Amino acid sequence: MSEIAMPTPNPHILRGRDQIISRLISELGEAMVIHDKNETIAYECDGLSAYRCPPLAVILPGNTEEVVNALKLCSELGLPVIPRGSGTSLSGGALPTEDSIVIGVSRMNEVLEVDYDSRIIRVQSGITNLGVSGEVAGNEFFYAPDPSSQLACAIAGNIAMNSGGAHCLKYGVTTNNLLGVKMVLMNGDIIEIGGGHLDPAGLDLLGVICGSEGQFGIVTEATLKILRKPEGARPILLGFDSSEVAGACVSDIIKAGVLPVAMEFMDGPAIIACERFAKAGYPTDVDALLIVEVEGSPGEIDEQLTKIKTICARHDPAVMRESESAVQSDAIWKGRKAAFGAMGQIADYMCMDGTIPTSQLPFVLGRMQEMAKEYGLAVANVFHAGDGNLHPLILYNANTPGDLEKCEEFGAEILKLCVEVGGCLTGEHGVGIEKRDLMGHQFSEIDMEMQMRVKDVFDPQWLLNPAKVFPITITHSRRNNDQQYKAA
Repeated sequence: MSEIAMPTPNPHILRGRDQIISRLISELGEAMVIHDKNETIAYECDGLSAYRCPPLAVILPGNTEEVVNALKLCSELGLPVIPRGSGTSLSGGALPTEDSIVIGVSRMNEVLEVDYDSRIIRVQSGITNLGVSGEVAGNEFFYAPDPSSQLACAIAGNIAMNSGGAHCLKYGVTTNNLLGVKMVLMNGDIIEIGGGHLDPAGLDLLGVICGSEGQFGIVTEATLKILRKPEGARPILLGFDSSEVAGACVSDIIKAGVLPVAMEFMDGPAIIACERFAKAGYPTDVDALLIVEVEGSPGEIDEQLTKIKTICARHDPAVMRESESAVQSDAIWKGRKAAFGAMGQIADYMCMDGTIPTSQLPFVLGRMQEMAKEYGLAVANVFHAGDGNLHPLILYNANTPGDLEKCEEFGAEILKLCVEVGGCLTGEHGVGIEKRDLMGHQFSEIDMEMQMRVKDVFDPQWLLNPAKVFPITITHSRRNNDQQYKAA
């Protein structure tokens, strides 16, 4: 396992472990607190499983009031708190520290209100992403964001990382579908921002909270936008002889002003892995595959696909297969949704999350293949091509000494490349610990200082989700300067 810089655990907390746990049980109830070391192992990591650390204890509240009580007690005791949804974060966003308390919202999974006239749903934040759409599907509505982990990931985590998914090209990511939150601050105060209406007055605090990675508070309830299901949808499968040509095709579709509901990319290694795993009927003799889906009335679908096929024909696709039935459409998407699990059967991997201008796709895809040869590690690409949100999967062997370190270096170079061509470090996975030490490549110290001042407002003690987002060297220096200033 690779070593990553984390804060030195507070020795007073570690020495007082038994007393702290007794206090937690006494005030919160034994049913809410997990403290057996064998049981806390389940919370030692999230989807970025290369890094692990069992927490001091885990608290699983069932409602907002129980979150209030838990945070008040942790604040009083000076305990670092790690907010956790379902633990599917791929950036280490829910990685605990040895002296921390994990507060998970998995028990908070109720639907509180559905208003079809206003097109909103209000839920507890532990409900799964797919659970929201499932609640309203019978009335021909759906919740638009659809990350690949939507079967398991919680709305709380979607809000923390501003998650997207395959259909974000047309419908936007979480921030475009989030109307309001109820959030508990570290001191136990409850704040409510937004609600069942568009564009609340005043500062855009909802925009600040969405994507804040659990640094400001714990979201316990969310008001979400729900949409009418389209009349119909149809994907087309396109195979190309090179990733660069497929990337150029994506860029041309976007430049033409056509807006598919989704445009997904897979390269050769990913195609083969997905086909073996899901039996989706993918062609395995091409080097790149695009899934382009449009929606609307039958006439609208035909018109859009005609334009897309005309554009694609200029790039001489080896395969152009339009879905002819719901069964074929389901198979096409089954393969794409299974991509991460399929790759996990082949090797250990680390999933990157850089975002680039679509015009840079051909260059970046070619450069990544060059890097793969330089580092001696394979890379498989599965990503949201329409909005340039890359998800290169770097394959390595966790049992081979030095492989993970090479993987980390390779990943860092990919993310730096994304920034250099006009993109950014993350599209939907967040910074967490994975990209924390690359923040200086995108932001100046002044930029980061402004961001950290916002955290000061919500969490003055800096107890929420320590060691995430900002480089530890900067936060340590800053905290030391603050302490010296206060002492003077």
